[in-house]
Amino acid sequence: MGGKTQKHHGFDDHVLGLMETLAPAEQRIARFFVDQKQAALLNSAAQIAQLAGTSDATVVRTARALGFESLSTLRATLLAELTGTPSPGARLERTLAETGSQASNALRHVIDMHEQALRVMRQDAFAASFERCVDSLAGAARRHVFGIGPSGAMADYASLQFNRIGLPTNALSSSGVALADRLLWVGTGDVVLMIAYAPLYREVDVLLEHASRHGVPVILISDDLGLLVADRVAEVLPVPRGNAGHLAMHGGTMVLIEALIVALAAKGRDTAIDSLDQLSQLRGAIDRSWSKRGTRRRK
Repeated sequence: MGGKTQKHHGFDDHVLGLMETLAPAEQRIARFFVDQKQAALLNSAAQIAQLAGTSDATVVRTARALGFESLSTLRATLLAELTGTPSPGARLERTLAETGSQASNALRHVIDMHEQALRVMRQDAFAASFERCVDSLAGAARRHVFGIGPSGAMADYASLQFNRIGLPTNALSSSGVALADRLLWVGTGDVVLMIAYAPLYREVDVLLEHASRHGVPVILISDDLGLLVADRVAEVLPVPRGNAGHLAMHGGTMVLIEALIVALAAKGRDTAIDSLDQLSQLRGAIDRSWSKRGTRRRK
């Protein structure tokens, strides 16, 4: 049983069918495997144990009790399910089936999803990776933020905010052949911040190839793509986007982007403040009503 790839929801049905045969601590881990697939994929046995409130030995024992040869075999099944990529409509349908029609239930559901993402970002290993990413972004000649679809809007936002604090940044938020023009901007001494998810889109693959050719490190923000491109990126920031197979939620990613903005501003404080003062002056030159807000003068 350990090596078989199951159809979407086959994993959930399999685990739930065995739930009553498990000890209480194992049931907690099994429920974690079902409800937080991305976290199960991206975290070690010890980190899963910490998130689920049990021991790492229980994590491994639960995987075997569920019929998998090891935690790695269980992960392979989860990855196959995640990269099946259900349609957006199917994702929404599953989410609505869970929340029902009550607005208050939807509110609680979304808050719960984002609290899970925040718990992942509070981990020590995540904080250490975050610090390395801030150093890389701060030290680069130029930054490029990649994202398409909803991630493209976040790439545009991150790029705008990085520029505001005096860090020259381009948004690689075009898809298809239009991306080629923007890839010409990427060169030696730069760094790419990539927001991308499985499956491995052609745009992502080409950007990774282009960055590698020019010696440009790539920082990946993703909840599932990291396992597919781990050897092609410098760092992975694994931010969950909600339950697997359900509507993707980007609040956690936005929290991460805003943490990057603050951390980068703190690292180059004078440059950031000078750049924002210049922004205020330019606004005042365009529209005098902005001048009333003034700029803060420093000695």
